[in-house]
Amino acid sequence: MCRRCRAVQLTDEVPREKMFHDEYPFRTSSSAWMSSHFAKVAAQLVDTLRSPDPFVVEIGCNDGTMLETFAERGIRHLGIDPAANLVAEAGARGVLARPGFFEPATAAEIRAEHGPAEVVYAANTMCHIPYLDEIFAGLDALLGDDGILVFEDPYLGDVLRLGSYDQLYDEHFYLFSATSVACIAESHGFALIDVEHIGVHGGELRYTVGRRDRRRPTPAVDRWIAGEASEGVHDLARLASFAAEIGERRDRLRRALQDERAAGRSIAGYAATAKSATVLNYCGIGPDLLPVIYDTTPEKQGRLTPGSGIPVEPFPTGPDGYPDTFLLFAWNHAEEIMAKEQEFVARGGRWIRYVPDVLVG
Repeated sequence: MCRRCRAVQLTDEVPREKMFHDEYPFRTSSSAWMSSHFAKVAAQLVDTLRSPDPFVVEIGCNDGTMLETFAERGIRHLGIDPAANLVAEAGARGVLARPGFFEPATAAEIRAEHGPAEVVYAANTMCHIPYLDEIFAGLDALLGDDGILVFEDPYLGDVLRLGSYDQLYDEHFYLFSATSVACIAESHGFALIDVEHIGVHGGELRYTVGRRDRRRPTPAVDRWIAGEASEGVHDLARLASFAAEIGERRDRLRRALQDERAAGRSIAGYAATAKSATVLNYCGIGPDLLPVIYDTTPEKQGRLTPGSGIPVEPFPTGPDGYPDTFLLFAWNHAEEIMAKEQEFVARGGRWIRYVPDVLVG
């Protein structure tokens, strides 16, 4: 944790080209729940637009799911994403997008071609970017005088509350809070002007940032910062307690898997998420405890999980081929998954979960 701005962050930075490239596998549109979420986000952003000819930019646009609403309404927009494969899919949706990373030079090029942006949006992207100084320099170049940055990312407070230690992985360089975002924005000539809690991905905050002295902060900003202080979100003792708690949960998860195998029940992982790499390696789970993980993403199938070496395969064609027990890695999509897998449960299928605690049944 940075003692100045209170941002919780990884100590090791993975080169961005190793994480974000032309074979990037995750697609926003693969989740009906998230597609619905981003349709609502787009509608909300449209309602904030003031200019008669607005221009909206999304950093990390993925396959264009959010920007599709703007394309359909004829609103000027541009998506930026380093995954050229997803940029191509965004284009097929009618979304204007370009491959690459968002940097000051990129921002200057975009402004020269399209004019200033009224809104720059990012979802589950800002926390991926260690070089925030370059991001804010780019925002300074791209945003109009009254333009705003709106971004949503996993919230440190929710990670501590739920014990969701798998939010710590190579892409998630930062775990933000209202306190840390306010300090980071201030140090770059901007200000945090609104904060909103949203229920996706196990709990996130949506931050609105604007140029200093151009917009008045809402009461929510002071309320969230005061709440974080009173709850000890940035206290070292609280973070140390979190570390001890997940150490105990690691042991309980291993025992749960061992008990299932001892009882003669077959086990498989449900969804080879990025988060699962943290769980598997931290908990020492390999093919001996978890022989296979099923995933719907073609790019992941036929490969091995990093470090732990567990095969990733397509789901069986029907519940007849399912295991007795699934270890649920995509717990942040649990509601959507449970609705989809009702037949599995009806046939006596069991789930192992590890957030907010290890539960079997």
